[in-house]
Amino acid sequence: MSTTPVPLTAVATPAGHSTRGQLNGILFVALFAAAVTRIASIPAIAGLGLSPLIVGIVAGAIYGNALRDGMPASWAAGVNFSARKLLRIAVAFFGLRVSLQEIAQVGLPGLAESVLIVVSTLVIGTWAGMKIMKLDRDTALLTAAGSAICGAAAVLAFESTLQSKPHKSAMAVGSVVLFGTLSMFLYPVLFNAGWLHLDTVGAGLFFGGTIHEVAQVVGAASNVSPETTHIATIVKMTRVMLLVPVLLVVGIWVNRSARKAAASAGSQDSAQSEAPRKLAIPWFAFGFLACVVINSLHVLPEATTSTLNMLDTFALTMAMTALGIETRIAQIRQAGPRALTAGLILYVWLIAGGLGITWTVQHLLG
Repeated sequence: MSTTPVPLTAVATPAGHSTRGQLNGILFVALFAAAVTRIASIPAIAGLGLSPLIVGIVAGAIYGNALRDGMPASWAAGVNFSARKLLRIAVAFFGLRVSLQEIAQVGLPGLAESVLIVVSTLVIGTWAGMKIMKLDRDTALLTAAGSAICGAAAVLAFESTLQSKPHKSAMAVGSVVLFGTLSMFLYPVLFNAGWLHLDTVGAGLFFGGTIHEVAQVVGAASNVSPETTHIATIVKMTRVMLLVPVLLVVGIWVNRSARKAAASAGSQDSAQSEAPRKLAIPWFAFGFLACVVINSLHVLPEATTSTLNMLDTFALTMAMTALGIETRIAQIRQAGPRALTAGLILYVWLIAGGLGITWTVQHLLG
């Protein structure tokens, strides 16, 4: 009997076997994510500001490239479910970490800082990625989103909206890891050396407005003062809040671009291949907004909210781990240096442009 593996799409698999394979795949990702969470809690790793999400995509990519033949093919559906559908649910519940009251605490300066940083970074990152570094649209947008909004969580949300390939998200997350971690160590040094010329409030605006991940913001600002940490965290969560309108705008833009491409196609085949994608508008963003409102109304007990946030972090870790498993290093090599350079361009902008925006906001609105 031949032992050559047969692609799953080539045979009719009983529904029960298919469902069992998907559940096994989800369970595998969950156990993998549990191990990742444990690893991320090791002091040496936690001290670097590496969240379980980051550790998850790295560990998943190592497994996906070195040991992927050890996973039954029927489990792939469960891995894909974790990287796609579970991801959208987790992004929606991420809204429980934000409240309108917290955003109001930093007032107009904090909101202006967040809006200006997010919009400018998205525009510059997309333009520089596509025009200067010759990246495809999705890779440029993912890299810009990770730098502009909330690191890996933003990359995941954009990946779901754009329906891009896993390796493109992995490249964007790599940029978040490198430059976000660098910021966590560099920013406090620059502030304490007196090179930023900011007071504690300004430092909070700058740290929260320009550092990639929430954990990295807290890690960096805690080396300055409690007041700076408080302001930086709220400004950062204001950037997270902007994920909703940005996703909606990007979804509409992607849908319109696909329709124009389909309309201008010269043949029926090419028109079909360029047809607009079904999930151009990310409806899970409304779930995110609903969770923000729920958190703002304080209708849930604090213990419940804390538990849900913990479960949400685990779900996001599962999504990142599954994304890593689906990532192929060979695909990353094709655009890796260019994507990393695009991230570097954005990092220079976040420091120089972010300082300019912070000074302007403080003097005009502070």
